[in-house]
Amino acid sequence: MIHLPWPPKPGARAPCPLLSLCNPVSRQLPEWSFKNTNWREELLLLQSTAEQLRQTALQQEARIRADQDTIRELTGKLGRCESGLPRGLQGAGPRRDTMADGSWDSPALILELEDAVRALRDRIDRLEQELPARVNLSAAPAPVSAVPAGLHSKMDQLEGQLLAQVLALEKERAALSHSGRRQRQEMEKELDVLQGRVAELEHGSSAYSPPDAFKISIPIRNNYMYARVRKALPELYAFTACMWLRSRSSGTGQGTPFSYSVPGQANEIVLLEAGHEPMELLINDKVAQLPLSLKDSGWHHICIAWTTRDGLWSAYQDGELQGSGENLAAWHPIKPHGILILGQEQDTLGGRFDATQAFVGDITQFNLWDHALTPAQVLGIANCTAPLLGNVLPWEDKLVEVFGGATKAAFDVCKGKAKA
Repeated sequence: MIHLPWPPKPGARAPCPLLSLCNPVSRQLPEWSFKNTNWREELLLLQSTAEQLRQTALQQEARIRADQDTIRELTGKLGRCESGLPRGLQGAGPRRDTMADGSWDSPALILELEDAVRALRDRIDRLEQELPARVNLSAAPAPVSAVPAGLHSKMDQLEGQLLAQVLALEKERAALSHSGRRQRQEMEKELDVLQGRVAELEHGSSAYSPPDAFKISIPIRNNYMYARVRKALPELYAFTACMWLRSRSSGTGQGTPFSYSVPGQANEIVLLEAGHEPMELLINDKVAQLPLSLKDSGWHHICIAWTTRDGLWSAYQDGELQGSGENLAAWHPIKPHGILILGQEQDTLGGRFDATQAFVGDITQFNLWDHALTPAQVLGIANCTAPLLGNVLPWEDKLVEVFGGATKAAFDVCKGKAKA
């Protein structure tokens, strides 16, 4: 049974009519734990009843204080009246101060005072009789009319049900915790297996075997053999293009390893060596000469890095920086949604190839990034110790399509260049 002590101490919080509701654990119960809608309705009813009881108690307290003030006021007036009466009438009752200037010898005045004293004393007696009853009423748990006869038993029953729900939730949480520990142990075992496999791969071989190890071969100089990348490029403010090349041009110019054209600009990005001229990098028809050489018919790793800020560029061959410069199409962004061709130079968007500018030989591992690689990253790719696929364009078989007699064949450059 729950009792509500009254009156509360000054500054104390109103007592909680339902101990389980005041318990922090009970307050934290999720809503889904109350599966019975009737329980929630009864709980709301109990909370409303408790608030009504509290308001009733506060009203009773205010009335008691008002009555006490009235008693004190009347008692004071009675004392003042008695002090102003003749000796024979003292103790008979109070008089009003407004009559102090009258004659005490007048019989009418004396009768009026006696009536007033009797009326005041009757009122004081009634208030003193009512006061204990009101105090007892306010200290009671609730008015009889406000609290049903079986309310307390219903509250006890609900408390028991809430406690059962809490115990059930504790058991469910313990079961979930045990299941979570078991799953975590299984995941840790799988991670250990994967880490062991990674360690085996790292120590078993230092050579890079890419997932799509293939090459594009263009055997003769013409204007119809080429490969096309089937992925559109985004707008670029910087890029690094790396590839492995083996030229078969017999020293008459290496041709065009790759070209990228967009609507309105056929030479958005071009890597070209025409005739006896040095290799050139074209960006938006602006030209920079590169100190690169592919004339020995062997495999060479080539990387070209560029950024629109100040038009900075760098050229690497076999992992070593060969040259760099600036003011190459500075502040010009590479336009998106163009066409990337391997082996031919485009005079229009995707076509009008010139046989004299065609590349003859093999191309593999063409990758494109949207930022400038560091010299260490370039060196790691070139010596096959730190493979890195392009984040804009990776070398994948499904992204490269050959035309006109160009061939695609399985090939691992890190193993094949040693046999060439």
